[in-house]
Amino acid sequence: MTAVKKAGTRTVPTQLAALAAGVSEATIRQWATRGKLTRYGRPGRREYCLQELTALIAKNAKHTKSAQ
Repeated sequence: MTAVKKAGTRTVPTQLAALAAGVSEATIRQWATRGKLTRYGRPGRREYCLQELTALIAKNAKHTKSAQ
């Protein structure tokens, strides 16, 4: 399901989201399917909230550090 983007929400396409997170595009799509990221856009043009993405990256980085 695609959410309606609020005014002022900055979004990035799947490829840039994956690059920023250091993961594959498939992982970004899986995160959205699992509810970790909100998907915006229309079919064939998925976009993800930049703020949600950076929060998820920070959370994963914190979790990774504590596991070491």
